[in-house]
Amino acid sequence: MISLLNPNKKDNFLNKWILRITGRAKKLVLPGFERVPFYDVVIFFFRGIQNGALTTRASAIAFHFFLALLPAIIYFFTIIPFIPVDNFQEGLLNLIEDILPGNVYELIQNTIQDMLIKRRGLSYFGLFIALIFSTNGINAMIVAFNNTYHTIETRTWYERRLIAVLLVIIIFSLITLSVSLITFSRFTVNTLVEMELMRKGLTFYILLTGKWIIVILSIFTAISFLYLLGPSRRMKWKFRTPGSTLASLLVILTSLVFSYIINHFGQFNKFFGTIGTIMVILIWLYLNSLVLLIGFELNASIKNARIEFDRINDKEI
Repeated sequence: MISLLNPNKKDNFLNKWILRITGRAKKLVLPGFERVPFYDVVIFFFRGIQNGALTTRASAIAFHFFLALLPAIIYFFTIIPFIPVDNFQEGLLNLIEDILPGNVYELIQNTIQDMLIKRRGLSYFGLFIALIFSTNGINAMIVAFNNTYHTIETRTWYERRLIAVLLVIIIFSLITLSVSLITFSRFTVNTLVEMELMRKGLTFYILLTGKWIIVILSIFTAISFLYLLGPSRRMKWKFRTPGSTLASLLVILTSLVFSYIINHFGQFNKFFGTIGTIMVILIWLYLNSLVLLIGFELNASIKNARIEFDRINDKEI
């Protein structure tokens, strides 16, 4: 008799717990959710995740950005001599090393060193290749954003290409600004230590904290521009959105965790050699593409939930 009653008690407890959580979620309104209950947004969000073929779209974006990655890096390092910041190249390499897995960084570093030796005549060709492939990557992301709304692209090929070029320039500019700020902050802190205005023990923690604040803000700004300018359907979004905040944090977290796993447990190089490194790059790009789509899906869910919320309220009135 006891064995028959216990499952019911457990089920009743679980049902009450679910109802309690659901009731609170229906009353909870988070900042940036446009006064729409958290529960309604979650319903639209998981519906979009389930029916939106996010993994397929992320794979397409990752492939196009893989084609864009090395040409873009080559061109960027080609124009470094024209950037008036001391030790800029060293700072950029250190930043890349912190974010990427070790074997991926080694491949990129070897490519960069080979390119620097043969720099002559690379600038214009590198610019052309970087723009072509980088804009193709952005275009793939634009298509993925439009699929979230099931929107037909109404902009001309020329307009889409201009938007893609603009986004590439914005991303390059943010990278330049980030490395410049990190380099300048390191110089400033070291100067303060030499002048005995700051204790040497604090230097490391100040530089580390400042560097990651700059990196997070730069990633957040880049993602916000992608969400704002990318989709064909013009939504009245603010520049700072819950989706861009979520995506920025997930990009950092995903990159750090993935790098740690590959550096400490990955055996791709031992089994596959250089092909293993390419696999790691593709997986890293795929994960970050998926994160970008998840952030965009959250913004779209908030908007769709708001439209449904207003429609229901209008009917009641």
